[in-house]
Amino acid sequence: MTYDARAGREGDVLAVVSQSGPTVSFFDAADHRLLGVLDVLAEPHELCLDPARRLLWCTHSYHAGYYHANNGRRSEITLIDPGERRIVDVIDLTPEHAPHGLAIDAARDLLYVSVEGAEDRPGAVMVVDLATRKPIGRIGTGAKGPHWFVISPDGNTGYASNKEAPYVSVVDLRTGTMTAKVEVPGSEGLAVSGDGGKVFVAAPYGSFAAPGAPAAPGIRVIDTATASITEVLPTGAVTFPVHVTTTGQLLTGELRMEPAIDSRLGRQAPGRLTVFDAHDHRPLGSIEVGHFPLTITSSPDGRLGYVSCVSSSTVDIVDLEEMRRLEQLKIPKRGEPGAHGLAYIPRQTS
Repeated sequence: MTYDARAGREGDVLAVVSQSGPTVSFFDAADHRLLGVLDVLAEPHELCLDPARRLLWCTHSYHAGYYHANNGRRSEITLIDPGERRIVDVIDLTPEHAPHGLAIDAARDLLYVSVEGAEDRPGAVMVVDLATRKPIGRIGTGAKGPHWFVISPDGNTGYASNKEAPYVSVVDLRTGTMTAKVEVPGSEGLAVSGDGGKVFVAAPYGSFAAPGAPAAPGIRVIDTATASITEVLPTGAVTFPVHVTTTGQLLTGELRMEPAIDSRLGRQAPGRLTVFDAHDHRPLGSIEVGHFPLTITSSPDGRLGYVSCVSSSTVDIVDLEEMRRLEQLKIPKRGEPGAHGLAYIPRQTS
């Protein structure tokens, strides 16, 4: 008899962004029925849960369009009550713009938000006080990005991927300064291991400007003690999102293309979720998912993986132990980009 990995998740909620919705949809994590949909500001991108307050943060990057092809950058981040499915607050980060990645340091009660640079300043990570919801600091990253941002388990160090810039930025969160640049051939998503000893970076940058990739696709492994690349885990195609589960699995989302007579760049094929052991880097399996995986998260027990795919506007729910898809959620969209940011919200236990 096959074990149902969804059992015991009654009351847990999965939140999913639709970039062109623009909405956040809420699903029951046990039976995946839709609980409700919240309309939000244009171009929502990523989600992050503040577990102490049980509130969701959402970034809004552009008025419309994409990185390098947009009609104006936004400056807002939205605070959402997922239980009541309502907007609690909208924080304007002006003059900063194009917020993307989010990370929370629960011990210090701080939120970190990556923002793009401008002609007069590089990209940065904004520091927001979670209690007051006020920006209290800015840490420059030396590049036009960053997009994704993660922090070490001790909350002392942050790592920012910078798209086409040839390095990952390392910042000291205690002093608010950039301390190192780790060379990579451009970068997309990144994730930190549970013990903080490694950072996994999807590289190269996923450019659509020319056919093929400028470097062999894979996951660059950064030794955080030396701030250097020690290994490259090969992937079958350019990878965008990466995520480390609580059980020590490294989840990676590959954007795959197939030849097309009418397109020099080819056409998107179904993407692929490839899983590695985050400790010894053994490949553990892979499974086909929707088109253009862009965000990955997992359940708190590490049993289920969730892969949002922006082109097909779907979320694949994968049993990571049996490496099989349990369901594929369809996320409504109004334009070209669909499913994007994800957050798993455990039920309240007290």
